Formats: sequence, structure tokens, C-alpha cells
Amino acid sequence: MTTALITHADCLDHVTPDGHPERVARLEHVLHALQELDVLRVTAPEVAEDDLLLIHPAEHMARLRAGLPAEGYAQLDADTWLSPGSLRAASRAAGAAVRAVDMVLGGEAANAFCAIRPPGHHAERLTPMGFCLFGNAALAAKHALERHGLARVAVVDFDVHHGNGTQDLLWDEARALVVTSQQMPLWPGTGDPSERGAHDTILNVPLPPRSGGAEMRAAYEAQVFPRLRAFRPELLIVSAGFDAHQDDPLAELRWSTEDFRWLTARLCGLAAELCEGRVVSTLEGGYDLQALAASTRAHVQELMEAGR
Repeated sequence: MTTALITHADCLDHVTPDGHPERVARLEHVLHALQELDVLRVTAPEVAEDDLLLIHPAEHMARLRAGLPAEGYAQLDADTWLSPGSLRAASRAAGAAVRAVDMVLGGEAANAFCAIRPPGHHAERLTPMGFCLFGNAALAAKHALERHGLARVAVVDFDVHHGNGTQDLLWDEARALVVTSQQMPLWPGTGDPSERGAHDTILNVPLPPRSGGAEMRAAYEAQVFPRLRAFRPELLIVSAGFDAHQDDPLAELRWSTEDFRWLTARLCGLAAELCEGRVVSTLEGGYDLQALAASTRAHVQELMEAGR
């Protein structure tokens, strides 16, 4: 089997104002970096509303539709904007996560990477925020549990910002382990280790500003990998944000591209040990275009190596 790369041109139609860090060029650079890789290229479908209802109530979708501008921009909060193509892009992003789960659990691909935008891990049940409209990783988890009947799913989020949305959407879900590493202090201000979920299935791993790959590797070896082994997920979902890179303008961690490669390889190794290598990864942050492209390429190369 091989690695599936799931994307859609509609994800380029979510346009943000000039100077906004979550911009069209992010996905353009990612796709350019991946264009020569020997992956299975898959068109992302639009998400079915019944699937979105696994994580967001109808009220959430209705508010987004009502706020969608016919032209120009509509501002949802200080960071989050809508343009005429935003909901179609978000639908493709969420649909990619669902399709990735179906492909990996159905044996069509060894693992999958969703090259999508807008990202998703800050979107809470009723609140789009932090550039995010729908909770893509949380949706992948719920889809695997509800539609495929899995008993245990794990989400690992290594974006530099805490995945407050994924935490919110899976807070009450005993069948989902949510593990997040994030710089602390940093926006959105959540992610303290005391936040453990209704069933003690949330593990937050704060990392101090200006810490680098050595500190990250030690934290994952000491906390994350043992927790994953104890939980024994049947599917591993990765929120792959690359803004912990030392060149990223929005944070202060000092990871290198090789740190992302190492972490991906270790997660894939654990997936081989625990869940037949089944990994679904979805793009989150990363705002230096060159660092984002290089780190994403390293991430997908390791997925490919694991899928051989």
C-alpha cells in the first residue's frame, strides 16, 4: 500500500486579508513541495452534514452560512475571517479528514495526509476561532468511532498552539485520547496539564518558549509515547502543525525540520506497533512558507517510508 495525499483546489478559495498569516500561499507552497512525491493523489469530497453533526450542532453551520459574504471579507473574531469561498474550502478540508479515515481503515492506503486549509484544531463546538471553522481532527476521530465502530482512537497534536478546539470537541469522549504539545505561555492560553477531560483522556504537554528539539524529544519519550502505548489506539490521527519551527514568526519554539521528521517517524513506529500502522494526518499551522514546505515534505516522506 501507499500514502494517500488528499486535497482540493477549493481549499485555495479561502482568501484572507493582505498580511494575514493563514494565507493561500501556505497551501500553494505545501503542494509544490509534495508535487514530485510518489503518493496516491485523492480529491477531497465536500463533507456530509451528517458527519459534521458528529462534532458541531446545526446552529454552528447556520451561523457560518449566515455570515458568509457575497464579496470581500467578513470578520468573525480578531484572527478569523470569511470570504465567499471559505465554507466550500472548509467543507473540503473536513471532507478530506473523513475520506482519509475511510481510506486507511478500508485498506485503500497505508496512511494519509490531508493537505488542506483552513485548519481546524481551534474550532470549538459552537465557536470558530484561531483561523479555524470546523474541527477536522476531532471529526476524523468521531467518524472512526461512530461510522467504523472503533473502540479507541488517539489524536496527537504537535502544533505550537494548543488545540483547544480538539480538546473541547473530544472532552467528553472516553474512547478518544487527545495528546497535545504546545508552547506555554502562548495564545490561546489553554493547555495546562490540569486539563484532563471528563474521562482522563486528555494529556497536555506544555513546552517553554525558546526550547528546541531536544526538549521536545525528551517530553515525547517521557510522556506521550508511554501514554499512547497504554491506551493502545486502533487509529492514530495527527494534527500536523509546523509552526513550532525555529523560523516561524508566530511563536518561539526552536524545532528544526529534522525534528518534525524524527517525531513523524516515531509516531509511525508506534502506529505500526499498536494499530497496524494506521495514521491519518491533517495540516494545521505553519506560517513561514519555506519552513512549512520543508517540514511538510519531511513529514509526508516519513509517512511514505512507514507505508512501504
